[in-house]
Amino acid sequence: MADQPTQADEQDTWIPDDEWEAIVANVPLVSVDLVIRHEGGIVLGLRENEPARGEWFVPGGTVFKNETLTDAVHRVAEEELGVGVTIESRLGTFEHFYDTSEVEGVDSKHYLATAFEVTLDDDNLEMDAQHSKLEVFEPPYESHHPYVERYLNALE
Repeated sequence: MADQPTQADEQDTWIPDDEWEAIVANVPLVSVDLVIRHEGGIVLGLRENEPARGEWFVPGGTVFKNETLTDAVHRVAEEELGVGVTIESRLGTFEHFYDTSEVEGVDSKHYLATAFEVTLDDDNLEMDAQHSKLEVFEPPYESHHPYVERYLNALE
């Protein structure tokens, strides 16, 4: 049986804005979230874009067509943090419903997010434009976004 192709095997193309608007307005987005264990805590980023702008949240991103969840975890880690990660466990799939969106004219967003517990392969984190800060939060965890709290509870 042949390996399934990944996004890296295909030409990268952006979905035109009007098509992306229709997708976000009508379809749940498949995504991966990275619950990063580091230095006795969890790495969270202060989000700069919707949904969850201004919240401390785990790094994550949508899954590309023909991309495995595992490949998506590694791609998101490289794109959002500039480092590789080791997957320790799969925490499950969670539904996220937001009453905001970054898409003009669309007032909500729905994700089916599969969360993975990961560790960093390198300590030299680099922030992307989606985050203004990255910090390690140690237990006992403060009040975080409800979806982050669900991930933290899944770790226990």
